[in-house]
Amino acid sequence: MIDWLDGIDPRAVVHADAKIAEGVAVGPFAVIGPHVTIGPGCRIGPNVVIDGHVTIGRENVFYPGCHVGFPPQDLKYEGGPTKVVIGDRNVFRENCQVHRGTEHGNGETRIGNDNYFMVASHVAHDCTVGDHVIFANNGTLGGHVEVGDWATIGAYSGVHQFCRIGRYAFIGGYSVVTRDALPYCLTVGDRARCYGINKIGLRRAGFPRETIAALDAAVRKVFLSGLSREEALEAVLAKWGDHPEVREMVEFVRGTRRGVIPIRLEAPPA
Repeated sequence: MIDWLDGIDPRAVVHADAKIAEGVAVGPFAVIGPHVTIGPGCRIGPNVVIDGHVTIGRENVFYPGCHVGFPPQDLKYEGGPTKVVIGDRNVFRENCQVHRGTEHGNGETRIGNDNYFMVASHVAHDCTVGDHVIFANNGTLGGHVEVGDWATIGAYSGVHQFCRIGRYAFIGGYSVVTRDALPYCLTVGDRARCYGINKIGLRRAGFPRETIAALDAAVRKVFLSGLSREEALEAVLAKWGDHPEVREMVEFVRGTRRGVIPIRLEAPPA
């Protein structure tokens, strides 16, 4: 937790126009730009650079080498005052990167609360990350990606631009995600395939067995019944629609723009 930090180290460079709340600790050789707002209780480690229009909430921790708010890696970006908005109690381990939004996107990159970003995670421009998400080492999002609450992005995995990662989705390590990854499901591989409901993860998260069974049956019905997609979705709602998680799954499938990752019911690759 870099607990040894205390106050603003005299070797840090903090612009006079930056808004730094009480109780913020800033380590040596950190750089904080003029348009940055940092909430109370944050800890900014050595050699962290935060620049651009960045708003950071309470009690976030940035380990050494993080870079937040830099221009997007998008050749269409024209230098506008786009943003990064970060919520509360997030942990960014060494060398994480969060880029600001673009004018032709939604104008901001937004991260929620209580997320854990392991070493060298990368959040590209215009992404939205929910709450309680875990990024393993070198987990990478392309631009405009949406990640739902409680999802996990495995080590060295890459998510293509404009994809969605559903709530409680588990993306296995070294995966290449080029379409939307279903909520509550295990997705892994190059190119990634869905291997059904993440039953172990959902049990650990406290989901009732009845809910897990309904989700499992619903996924099989939608993708393996031979019905048209809309016919299958209607059949799922008719039989298991009293489970809000099933309704969420249906709306996720209906809302896809890039398509949903194909499902297989064999064992995932080791």
